[in-house]
Amino acid sequence: MRRSLPALLTAAALTLGTGGAAAAAAPVRGGLAAAAEPTPVDLVDPAAPPSDRENSPAPSPDPTPTETSRPSPTPKRSPSSRPTRSSARPPEATRTPGTGTAGTARPTPSGGQSLPAPTREEPKEEEEPPPPLEKAVMADDETLKAGLISADAEAQARLVDVEDQRIIQTRAALTALLQAGGIAAAQRKRPQVFVSAYGRTLVLPARNDTTAPYTLRDIAAVEKGRYLRRMKDGSYLLGVQVFVADGASLQLRGPLTLRMGSLPGSFSSIISFGGDIDIKGTAAKPVRITSWDVRTRKPDLTTTDGRAYIRAVGGKFEMSYAEVSDLGFWSGRTGGIALTGTERPASVYRHRTKTQRHQDKAERLSKAGSQRGGSSFGDVETIPIGPGTATHVLADDLVSGSIRHSVITGNAYGLFVSGSNQTQIVDDEIRDSLAHGVFLHRFVNSATVQSTKVIGSGGDGFVLSRATEKVQITDCLAERNGRNGFTLNGQALAQGPSASGESLAVYGDNSVNDSVARDNGRYGVEVLGGSRLSVYTSEITGGDMGIVVREGASEVQISGNRLSGQARQGIALRDGATAGHVAGNTITDTLTGIYLRDSNAKVVGNKITTLVKPRAHGITMVGDVGATEITRNTVIGSGTSAISVSRSAHRVNEHDNVEDAWHDTSTFWVKAKRYVKPMNLIWAAVILLVIVSALRSRQAGADRRRRRSAIGDPYARQRVLEERPVLALRPAGAAPARSAYGGDRPRHREPSLPIHHPAPAPAAPATGGLTS
Repeated sequence: MRRSLPALLTAAALTLGTGGAAAAAAPVRGGLAAAAEPTPVDLVDPAAPPSDRENSPAPSPDPTPTETSRPSPTPKRSPSSRPTRSSARPPEATRTPGTGTAGTARPTPSGGQSLPAPTREEPKEEEEPPPPLEKAVMADDETLKAGLISADAEAQARLVDVEDQRIIQTRAALTALLQAGGIAAAQRKRPQVFVSAYGRTLVLPARNDTTAPYTLRDIAAVEKGRYLRRMKDGSYLLGVQVFVADGASLQLRGPLTLRMGSLPGSFSSIISFGGDIDIKGTAAKPVRITSWDVRTRKPDLTTTDGRAYIRAVGGKFEMSYAEVSDLGFWSGRTGGIALTGTERPASVYRHRTKTQRHQDKAERLSKAGSQRGGSSFGDVETIPIGPGTATHVLADDLVSGSIRHSVITGNAYGLFVSGSNQTQIVDDEIRDSLAHGVFLHRFVNSATVQSTKVIGSGGDGFVLSRATEKVQITDCLAERNGRNGFTLNGQALAQGPSASGESLAVYGDNSVNDSVARDNGRYGVEVLGGSRLSVYTSEITGGDMGIVVREGASEVQISGNRLSGQARQGIALRDGATAGHVAGNTITDTLTGIYLRDSNAKVVGNKITTLVKPRAHGITMVGDVGATEITRNTVIGSGTSAISVSRSAHRVNEHDNVEDAWHDTSTFWVKAKRYVKPMNLIWAAVILLVIVSALRSRQAGADRRRRRSAIGDPYARQRVLEERPVLALRPAGAAPARSAYGGDRPRHREPSLPIHHPAPAPAAPATGGLTS
């Protein structure tokens, strides 16, 4: 009892402000409670002619703002190009008692003395409108840093925080009242207004013993139509914050035109917290929802002072055949149409009827009898001790739903989804969003995005942020967006120990297939980290680059895509991407077809046709590209080389590529430098030495053979010698020589040869001995 007392006091303080002097003294921020008061700026005068209410030719049952009431659509719509209005408040004399923000009193539980409201800064009167946003409002994710944040960033962030506090406070007060039980709790199960320092909120709690949804008729019946007025043109003007509680549902059916009041710092909203929102029209009778500035009688085109929005926190959200325009500001959860999960699950059990609760009890008893030792206590499930484990997973904290056949124009975020399961976005068209078109934020699981167009967003067309898994984007179009057409971010939520204890695991299993990215400001598709992400059978046209993979992404599949007209590279894997698979892509009219830097992949069977420009390459390898294989690619074009591996740090496995149609425009020295490397020089010297040695050996053999053929028969020039008698030279008068056998030698006729006898030498002086 002691713990529940503060909650009960808060609930009483909120609810006592619904009538009488307490309501007049309580501040209203964003509730537009004065919509029923006869002030010049609160409501459109029903007696005024239609031309004064809106820029439409004539009243109609389902009027919509014509093109003259809003700026013409442009490829890139930014707040700076949109008309702005003065944020000056009306004079205090013309404002109703419920519109103050500071210095007001808060009712006490007894209804007597008033407690001072929390001190809040009084908005200052401004003579000139605040400076508009220069680019998309980007505040809550790293992927939003491309634009400039406006000068009113602090004020917008404060408004978002106030909205969060109001929602939490309203839910806490309603929960405390219902837990009290008894007749008082039963009486609270009907539409009622809570008032606090954070604003005035119309609460739609779960009904007693029925699941019938609330409609606009129920809202119009509260305080005799003070918060919802039907205008002469058939439209409805909402002037309060609507809160759909756990177990309740709000139903809007076409044909319907709902204008959500939106003034500077005071705007309406529709929020479900565990409840359901069901918005359904038909192709011929759609539901039209827009923000509405009752002073200018036009949609609110300024986001710097807050703007009307729709949000589902948990529960279910379904919308089909709707036309939604000009909603949301600053953050994703207040960005226009937001589907977000909650850490506070809806207590669906307590909204069941008495009969349903008896059935639940009978089922529990039957299960308890069949399961020995097993039982259930709230959210804790117990099972008998034994092998295996049991896990009880809460599903009420996730939002689910679908958005189909709808057109969303001019929202801060076209669609923002986080903490959802199996959300379906099918056959929608989202135009001119200030930030992103379709933003799937954290913990989106098994979502389907199909046949949806995002055109002219200030940021990205489609974003799959970190912690999204098993999301398929099929047959979608991203055209003329300020940044990327598609962004797939699979990085971990933390790189190390963190205060929130986030997981270090990366995310993946997301894909983009059969889709088109055309003329986006940055990349067609960007993949940031993660694992098992894929882009296939899609068409990427224009942009700075076609498909970019970086931040350590692994096992990325890029196959069967058609890319053309990129300013730099068609497909780029950079900065640590590993085990990529690039196969079967057709790339035309780009400076470089495929570019790998400090990454590795298998590049197989691609056809690349580059621009006719020198110093370009079909495929370029830079840095550490080890384990990369380039095979069976066809490269056509003109440049210094078809496949450039000169700047790679490792040997690249390159083979069976077709380069016959490549025209090499490099100079002689460039070609020489291509091969002049230390190892090449060493091998060239070795080969040259072998060649010189072989040539010299060949020449030496030829010389030997030539000399051999020149010498011929060494005896060829010799003649047979004649046998002639021995000539014995003897002095004149000497006896003829005798034969050794006795007798004289036979005499032969010998030719007479003149024999010259030299003159005798003078006799030498006798020295002793014989003398001649």
